Amino acid sequence: MRRILDLPLMVILMGIGAVAMFVPAFHAFVLRDYAISRPFFYSGTIFLILVALLSLATAANRPGHQARSHLLAMLGTFTVLPLMLAVPFNEALPDTGLFNAWWEMVSSLTTTGATLYEPARLAPSLHLWRAQVGWMGGFFILVMAVAVMAPMRIGGFEVLAGVGTSADDAAGRPGPIMRNVDPGTRIVRYAATLFPIYTALTFALWVALLLAGDPALVALCHAMSTLSTSGISPIGGTAYAPSGFIGEISVLLFMIPALSRRLWPGGGELRATDALRDDPELRLAAALVVIVPALLFLRHWIGALDVAEGQDLGMAAQALWGGVFTVLSFLTTTGFESHGWAEARGWSGLGTPGMILAGLAITGGGVATTAGGVKLLRVYALLRHGERELERLVHPSSVGGGGVVARRLRRDGAYMSWIFFMLFAMAIAVVMMALGMAGIAFEPAMVLGISALSNTGPLATLAVQEPLSWSILGADAKAVLAAAMVLGRLETLAIIALLNPEFWRS
Repeated sequence: MRRILDLPLMVILMGIGAVAMFVPAFHAFVLRDYAISRPFFYSGTIFLILVALLSLATAANRPGHQARSHLLAMLGTFTVLPLMLAVPFNEALPDTGLFNAWWEMVSSLTTTGATLYEPARLAPSLHLWRAQVGWMGGFFILVMAVAVMAPMRIGGFEVLAGVGTSADDAAGRPGPIMRNVDPGTRIVRYAATLFPIYTALTFALWVALLLAGDPALVALCHAMSTLSTSGISPIGGTAYAPSGFIGEISVLLFMIPALSRRLWPGGGELRATDALRDDPELRLAAALVVIVPALLFLRHWIGALDVAEGQDLGMAAQALWGGVFTVLSFLTTTGFESHGWAEARGWSGLGTPGMILAGLAITGGGVATTAGGVKLLRVYALLRHGERELERLVHPSSVGGGGVVARRLRRDGAYMSWIFFMLFAMAIAVVMMALGMAGIAFEPAMVLGISALSNTGPLATLAVQEPLSWSILGADAKAVLAAAMVLGRLETLAIIALLNPEFWRS
């Protein structure tokens, strides 16, 4: 085992991907769908042999700079590894093409959940493969965020570390993750800690959805997609699931871990407060989940006073629930739509509140979770900085107070958050410009760009009046969006770190 763990990370991930191919192979075999079972079984076997050969060839090659090596491995995981994962998918669906299969795997592995195929076109085992790849991608980013990004102070950890500070935790105490431990050891430690919890939560949600009435495959795909925030579904989303309201309650509860890293093991590495109830990410998320649906509800409640539907408390409750579930779903960049969202839209008089959903997706979930977007902690730091600036306009000589963490959030944290927000906005502009050059109109380009950069694939179908189809895009537009998905998953600061000459000289 020690020799295996000493192998390059990319080789280990290729081995995990090869072993994972046997799951849809067995599933298709049980369903007697041998035309799909054979490609996955043969591909898994061939790639395992290839991994064994690569292991022998690279066993003696120890990287000189492990942090850089693992950051490059993360980039390779979201760009090169999907090519391997796409081989059995392409063979099982021969009329799709390897490029489209690679694009589908990039979307799944980055937990974006955008798809080129209608649900009815794919066999059950292919839906299982998509959800499984998304599930593995979510676990990968959970581990790498703490093991690799945290010591480098990127991925959201820079907000609490501040600028020019030592690699300590937010309260000024040395954190265990910041000690002189090589990244490989941290990856093994956190993978061993997180995997049982991640798997147990997925299994618990699967059982809950089964008891609520979902078929086994639908329940499993939705469970894996919820924990990974990929939003992948074999039936088009939870709005079409037989489990109905009970199933949505279960899914909502299991989306909460995407709001804060502190809800996962090892979350103490990113701690702005000692008490969980004072956690800034959870408080901001709770405020958004309460305020946004309440505003939508009040708007359509007032507009419905003069009609008979306005007195239907059942419809009012359904519309309110649809708003709460959908808001939390897009805030965590999962992208599931509630069965009551149509009532919430119609009753509020907003045919397609795309700006609301896009804003929630851009805000994103917790730092170092499976969620994408700008992240709640960065938005919270900007809000606190704005609040302090308004106080200084009224009372120029006032003292902000709040302790060392609050001061760091308002000053260095807000500064780093503003830099990231500007980079994110610039990335949206660049992606929109590239899509415009590919022949896509302004509004679709904006929605597709935000959807890809925030890793919220279902946004493209819900944020506009006429749902956008990923399948009708040209190859150049798909390539731009695939790059945007990878950029959104790794974040711009990680890409800038790779482009920094000092990073390569060290």
